Amino acid sequence: MFLIVAKYLIPKGYRGMAVFPFVVLKYDFDKNNPVFVNHEKIHLRQQLELLVLPFYFFYVLEYLIRLLQYKNKDLAYRNISFEREAYANETDLNYLKKRSYFRVFKYITLK
Repeated sequence: MFLIVAKYLIPKGYRGMAVFPFVVLKYDFDKNNPVFVNHEKIHLRQQLELLVLPFYFFYVLEYLIRLLQYKNKDLAYRNISFEREAYANETDLNYLKKRSYFRVFKYITLK
């Protein structure tokens, strides 16, 4: 994993994103935020498991489905299974050590 601070690469309203094998941050101080970095590391693991490109395809597809479901972009984003897993486990800094493969599928159920 490589941490990069690139303020202008991050979309408005976001502080960072994982693009395998990089974690791109908007602000330098987030490099020292273990919970935030852990959230992005969870995304890196998801990307690796799905061989990177399919991750992005499924991420966007699920976002569009959730957008139709919730008719709210923030709710749609928060309910993408990849985000649900990352948010649910970001405070557990040992999560990736004990996480089973393809754990994200536990979070795919419609709410």
